[in-house]
Amino acid sequence: MNFILRSFLALCLVVMPLSGQAEEETHDIVIYGGTCAAVIAAVQAKEMGKSVIIVSPDKRLGGLSSGGLGWTDTGNKAVIGGLARDFYHRVWKEYQKPENWKWQAKEEYGGKGQGTPAIDGEEKTMWIFEPSIAKTVFEDYVSEYDLHVVRDEWLDRENGVELKDGRIVSITTLSGKKYPGKMFLDTTYEGDLIAAAGVDYHVGREANSEFNENWNGVQTGVLHHRHHFGAVAKPISPYKVPGDPSSGVIARVSAEDPGVKGEADHRVQAYCFRMCLTDHPENRIPFEKPEGYDPEQYELLLRIYDAGWRDTFGKFDPLPNHKTDTNNHGPMSTDNIGYNYDYPDGSYERRREIIAEHETYQKGWLYFIANDPRVPAEVREAMQKWGLPKDEYEETGNWSPQLYIREARRMMGDFVMTENELRKVVPTPDSVGMGSYTIDSHNVQRYITPEGYVQNEGDIGVSTNGPYEIAYGALVPKKEQCQNLFAPVCVSSTHIAFGSIRMEPVFMILGQSAATAASIAIDQGIPVQDVPYAELRERLEKDGQILEYDGPVSLGKGKAIEEVEGIVVDDEQAEMSGNWKPSATNGPFVRFGYRHDNNQDKGEATATFSTKLEEGGKYSVRASYPRNNNRASNIKVVVSHAGGESSVTLNQKEKGSHDPFHDLGTFTFEAGATASVTISNAGTDGYVVIDAVQWLAE
Repeated sequence: MNFILRSFLALCLVVMPLSGQAEEETHDIVIYGGTCAAVIAAVQAKEMGKSVIIVSPDKRLGGLSSGGLGWTDTGNKAVIGGLARDFYHRVWKEYQKPENWKWQAKEEYGGKGQGTPAIDGEEKTMWIFEPSIAKTVFEDYVSEYDLHVVRDEWLDRENGVELKDGRIVSITTLSGKKYPGKMFLDTTYEGDLIAAAGVDYHVGREANSEFNENWNGVQTGVLHHRHHFGAVAKPISPYKVPGDPSSGVIARVSAEDPGVKGEADHRVQAYCFRMCLTDHPENRIPFEKPEGYDPEQYELLLRIYDAGWRDTFGKFDPLPNHKTDTNNHGPMSTDNIGYNYDYPDGSYERRREIIAEHETYQKGWLYFIANDPRVPAEVREAMQKWGLPKDEYEETGNWSPQLYIREARRMMGDFVMTENELRKVVPTPDSVGMGSYTIDSHNVQRYITPEGYVQNEGDIGVSTNGPYEIAYGALVPKKEQCQNLFAPVCVSSTHIAFGSIRMEPVFMILGQSAATAASIAIDQGIPVQDVPYAELRERLEKDGQILEYDGPVSLGKGKAIEEVEGIVVDDEQAEMSGNWKPSATNGPFVRFGYRHDNNQDKGEATATFSTKLEEGGKYSVRASYPRNNNRASNIKVVVSHAGGESSVTLNQKEKGSHDPFHDLGTFTFEAGATASVTISNAGTDGYVVIDAVQWLAE
């Protein structure tokens, strides 16, 4: 080797780091993860004059927002502000470009998502979009703000977090690169950095008793939405020979004990790929048989079809250019129920196995429906019209690289968000953003009922009764565990509260707030737990974050209490025993919904509506309920008044005489005394509904 060549190679070693050589530049803020929260947090850090780096295990930035979830779960979009709203404004701007309407005329697309227009021209936002458009917007942020992004860099979860005096000094990836920083954000869906830093976290469902909740823990017998076997005309046997347990259990059904209602377990709500499909012939790739395809995995689906179910295409939600955001729908759909329990704490290798299994299952589900001759012809022929878009995910075989990790680890931090904060049963301190989507968990397991039939468990849909605030303390660990770390994605919350918080716009909101707080902590040289809330709030509001909401709340079929005469006590304020399930299916009702006993556990459910009447005299007492033919006709109601107690029989098959209220009678009450009405489901012959009670002075 000549002298000139040796000198050149030596120079290269000086100026060009070898693979695995440490990257020693210290950044103000180090963000680990490539989700939407990562990009938004980095933009906010730059806006506040901080140096920032995104260390992303993903090559494609944006997580689910660019990975198939284009049918945005907005809830109440009025509480989406700051950079999150800027993201949806930029999406709108992309769709002002004629070249982005390749397969469909703009004026032909009229999609609506979550009850709101897809395109809000007045506010210049667009809430429904193709994955490729979202990818463009995130990459535009990178270019415009000159964001430093390193991709395909995976945290060394065993030895890659250096801690000193309660603070993270640096993180190191599997390639050996080190990233020192002053503040760190974990923006992964998995919570890998918080776990590696030794911060408390939880996987699975907490017991209801742990945080005084109603909808956490195992939910056997609870059938919300339509993602269960109650949506099928007849019960389905789980056995290979129907009705014969000795023949064994068919695929995708667990023979394990499902657990006791309300108790904790290790299980995690189901994952799936949010598929982008198209029925446009020029852009469509027909579904191919995946490697490892096994038609026996879909025997349960055949039995569902044989029972008459035909709602396969219920969540092929329309995106522009004849594409979809296709989500789970029905008793056996794209959710791969029960196959993800190992994922949150799993090694990278184990996670890759789980992701591959999900991909095989879901691609096989598509191929099976489109090709198996046992599938009803009308369903099979309809599925054959769909396929993968040629112009999406071209770098990964037209299939999203991002599995929908609906829930993995959740930090147990300085403050834990529960369903009680979301439903405004208790106040939330130090708001740093708002959520508003329904408390929503997908199914967690598919089990065999005591009667010997298949059933899904874990699917929950409970109203938050309007937008709710998210506490700053939910973004940070306990002070004794780490003083320079934020978790705007794996937020400190219970399983059931995370069911609403886990929406992509909320992750963007919390990413911005976390970066703001990190910048203030750097400037003042203080732990993240000591950031002055007044100062943080002032900056967040300046940057457009929505921290409180006093605007109109859609009641749907409900009637506001303020619109009802007299004194009204809603079911939210009633003292209840037994199992009352919330619903808003039938109307009218008071406020956001009502509760019913599910026509089960007769004699175990009571509800007492109480109020103090400041003025004495005669009052007409009325109970509110939405009537239905499946209601009980013999409900025992006890009215407590000045003369003692009176029993009344209520027939909820009948329409209320003062819709939605029904007269219970006129009674005399003493001034300052507590008046009460107690409703029981003892001995009743149908569903018992509780909604509201009204006292109207005569």
